[in-house]
This record gives sequence, structure tokens and C-alpha cells, in this order.
Amino acid sequence: MLEILTSDAADRYRVVVGGAVDRTAERLAGVVSPTTDTPAAVLRDRVAGVDLDRPLGSADAALAEVDDLFTAEAVWFHDPGYLAHLNCPVAVPAVAAEAVLAVVNPSVDTWDQSRIGTEIERRVVRWAAETVGFPTGDGIFTSGGTQSNLHALLLARQAATSDGRTATPDGRTAAADGPAVASTRRVPVLDDLVVLATASSHFSVRKSAMLLGLPERAVVDVATDAAGRMRPDALAHAIADVRREGRTPMAVVATAGTTDRGCIDPLEPIADVCDLEDVWLHVDAAYGCGLLVSPTRRGLLDGIERARTVTADFHKSFFQPVSSSALLVRDPADLGLAAWHADYLNPEDADEPNQVDKSLQTTRRFDALKLWTTLRASGADAIGRAFDTVLDVTERVHDHVAGHADLELVAPTQLSTVLFRWQPEGVSEAEADALVAPIRAALLAEGRVLVAKTVVDGRPCNKLTLLNPSTSAEQVVSALDHVVATAERLHAARATHTTSTTGATR
Repeated sequence: MLEILTSDAADRYRVVVGGAVDRTAERLAGVVSPTTDTPAAVLRDRVAGVDLDRPLGSADAALAEVDDLFTAEAVWFHDPGYLAHLNCPVAVPAVAAEAVLAVVNPSVDTWDQSRIGTEIERRVVRWAAETVGFPTGDGIFTSGGTQSNLHALLLARQAATSDGRTATPDGRTAAADGPAVASTRRVPVLDDLVVLATASSHFSVRKSAMLLGLPERAVVDVATDAAGRMRPDALAHAIADVRREGRTPMAVVATAGTTDRGCIDPLEPIADVCDLEDVWLHVDAAYGCGLLVSPTRRGLLDGIERARTVTADFHKSFFQPVSSSALLVRDPADLGLAAWHADYLNPEDADEPNQVDKSLQTTRRFDALKLWTTLRASGADAIGRAFDTVLDVTERVHDHVAGHADLELVAPTQLSTVLFRWQPEGVSEAEADALVAPIRAALLAEGRVLVAKTVVDGRPCNKLTLLNPSTSAEQVVSALDHVVATAERLHAARATHTTSTTGATR
């Protein structure tokens, strides 16, 4: 029998969920590494061995299996050894709010499905917009930065065409309720639209261009300075070149926190160029949005208030559970560029504040409750101080790597990434490059320290991403010591293998 959560099942809910919470808390208390050393093949076999057509017969048994199969083998982002990606430990009040969401199960697409939820989300969005510097701004919660960037570029595309209509290949426009009609002015065809960004911008910019029907050449890379930040002078030249080719600059995407370097494009002078050229400015602050509430580093985002749209991932530097992201707009009317109305759901003449009018999604989670609860419990200053702590630790780790005899600091950061390469004296570039991927793989297989890998300026390197305010510089240095020891072991094994192979062929 399927157990459904109803008022009559409140006691059963308390027992089942309470048991799951107890098991998970016990696992949490016992975490000693970011993950286990269970081989990948074993994990696959264990999952494949579960017959989903043969139920266990009770929620208790199923949750005990979840504890053994998933929780025991999970990757824990709060562990000091987790240094791989933009994943954060989460605020306790937000976790509790997530539990409330699961019980009530609201959808905040229309007013009648979640009246108070709609009001709470609207309040959180207004707060976030004001924090960016949009005093009369608006926005909508999304599934993540990828969706926020897609939504922003959709709005920019609509604005770049005639009155928000989509241009057809022949330059005519298709209205929402009819066929293509003649335009009173030249409408840019989709093949002519251009998005300007840097090569370090998030891959979702290029993916969004594809989803929006733009050609592969639509995303133009703007030159950067030595630190990887967009050069405003190069942006101005790129816009001029685009127009000289007869194409239309649809949007400029500036990044406030690139994934690898953690650098922030100079927003103020970029905004100057966009204002002068009348081009839509979108700021992708998915990573760097925590600076909005930083007591010491807010100035790094000076100029963000001049953007037309902003992406903020609260599930990164605001320490919220996934998912918690928002697209914020300076002018609320811009959200109407992609509005769509359905008679059964959100008719155009509806008096209620139906948020589906502003969203790409229909059914949508009430993720705003998590940030609301965190703000009410701890306040924005506490979030900002936590992010500042992460950045302070990162600075100390950078100094350590820069002074390490066997490590090369590949690039500076303005946020919390550490790009490095193991290359002691006597090890060639080719040898060091060849070890980057094996170092990561060996560490992942062991489960004690997790790092990432990437490519910077044409060469592979390893990467740490710090997002845990509870992790100390000493703990990160200890993790790096283990990385170095792993690199030395792998290098020695390769040297031995090469020697034995050479000897065998003589």
C-alpha cells in the first residue's frame, strides 16, 4: 500500500521522518572524509543489484536501504577534505526549511497554489534586488545559475528584436498570437544576434545561445587582461567589429566570479561601455553573489547595480541547499518580455500575482523559504562574514602555495579558488601536465582529499575551491601536503615503470 501524507498520517510522518533524521545525523556525526574509497564498479553493481519491481514493503526498510546505499557512500561538502567544486556546506535553518517544504509541497507558480508562499518569495526577491542595487527591481527564483543565465539571455534576445517579438530568418517578426508580420523597422534575424563574453564565462552562456536558436558564432570572446578579466577597451572594439559586420550586439555577459580563476570582470567600466553602446548588460554573479553581503569586500561588485539582469546562486556563497538561485532584474517590465498566459492557469486579466508570468518554469519549488529562514535566523551579515572567512583562508592558502618549493601557483584569485600544479625542480612541464589528471583520480579513489582539474592558458592544472567557513588554512595546507605526497608517489611509480620498460626493450 502506498503511504500518503495526510492529517491522519501525522504521527506516522513523525516516526518515519524522525527515524531518517536520526540515521542521517548519526552518519553526519561520523564523517571523517569527504567520501569513501569504495571502487566505482562496486557502487554501480550495488545500484544495479536493486530490483525496483520488488519493493521492500515499508518506508522504514526503504529508508534503511537509502542509509546504507546512498548516505554511507555520499560526498560530504562540509568535510575539510572536500576542496573540489563550487559546493558549500549548508545553513542549518535552511535545512529545516527544506524539510518543511517537503511536507507542504507547495508550487509557487500561481497565487491560488501558494498564497503566503508567493508573498514570502516576492519579499525575498525584493530584498535580493535591493541588495544588488535595484531599488525597484524584481526577479524570480530558478533552478540554478544555468537557468538564470538562459532566462536573462532570453529577455535580452526579446529586447533586441522588435518589441519583444522573435525575428524569423527573413527579418519578419512572429507575434505571440499570430503569424509573421511586416515590421516597421529592420529586425535583427537570429543569425545576426551576438552575445559578448570572455572565454572564461560559464559554459551555460554558450549553451543558452544554442537553446535560443542562435548560431555557433553568436558568442564572441572578448579579450582579457593577465588576470583573466574582461578588458573594457576590448569590449568596445568587439562591439564595433560586430556592428561593422552587420550584426547586432544582443547582450554583454560580465562574470562576477569565474569558475576557475575566481576573477571578477571590471563591472563599472563595462557598464560604461554598455550604456554608451546601448547593449544589454547581464552580470553572472552565481559564484560571487556572496560579496553582496560581505562586510569587507562589497566594493568588488561596484557597478553591478548598472546591469540589466543579474544571476545569483544562493546555493553557492550564501550557503543554501541546492537549489536556490535567482534571476534579478533592474526593471520589472523586462520580465514581461518572455511572459506567456494560459486561460486555465494565469489569464492575462488575472488580479492575483501569478509568478508563472515571470518564470520559465510552471511547477516550481518554494526555494525562497530556505533563504528567508536563514535571514530570519542569522541575518545577512552572518552570511557575509562566513563568506569573508572563506576568502581570508584562501588568501593564506595562496601565500602557502606561492612559497612552496614543489608547487606552482598558476593564477591569482579574487574569490576562493586555488589553481596550482605540482612541478618540483627537475620535473618537466610535460611530466607535470601528465600528472594532473592522475593526481585527481588517485585522490578521488582514496576518498580522503577531493580536488578538481582544469586547463588554464593551455596547460592542465589542479584546482581547489574553498567554500567552507569552518575549514581552516591549516586544514587546507594539510590537504595540500597529501596532494604533494600523492604526486610524488605517482611520479616515482611512473619513473620506475619507464625504467623497467626501457630495460625490457634493450
